[in-house]
Amino acid sequence: MANTTLMNEQAQQNEGPTGAILHDLPSPYLPHQATGLLHLPRFIAKIRKHLAGELPPSYQRNFCHGFDGFLCAHLGIEPKAVVQLVEDCGEDEALFEKRLREMLPVNLAVHVWNRELVQRGMSEMGSQRLEEVKTDMGIAHRKDIISFADLIDYDEGRLK
Repeated sequence: MANTTLMNEQAQQNEGPTGAILHDLPSPYLPHQATGLLHLPRFIAKIRKHLAGELPPSYQRNFCHGFDGFLCAHLGIEPKAVVQLVEDCGEDEALFEKRLREMLPVNLAVHVWNRELVQRGMSEMGSQRLEEVKTDMGIAHRKDIISFADLIDYDEGRLK
């Protein structure tokens, strides 16, 4: 059994220029089924990996920061509160969704957040940073990667 688990973990991640890459996390473009918020399913999946001790250091450095933190700031909640909620609810998805809805503000301003996520890296300063990261990754020639969400999808193998 341990051998099978190890093989599954190895199949779901490999090493990239920034460290381990997980290929089983949802895309930042995947909306949360109940709210429509982009990146929320990804944040929840990262929390579950973190709680199970399976979130590699390459993901730990931005855990609850970056898109995770921006999403929570948009919603007016603390990232650690979402982590605690996932931990408290365990495998009970119905309880998690119920308590998540209670935690979230009434007006989610989904269209505002989703546009912000999709456009991260398109401002003048953001595009300069995006180009630096693409250069570091050896993909400066890729003109189809125009946002940080695109970069995540590329890094994790969803964008070829």
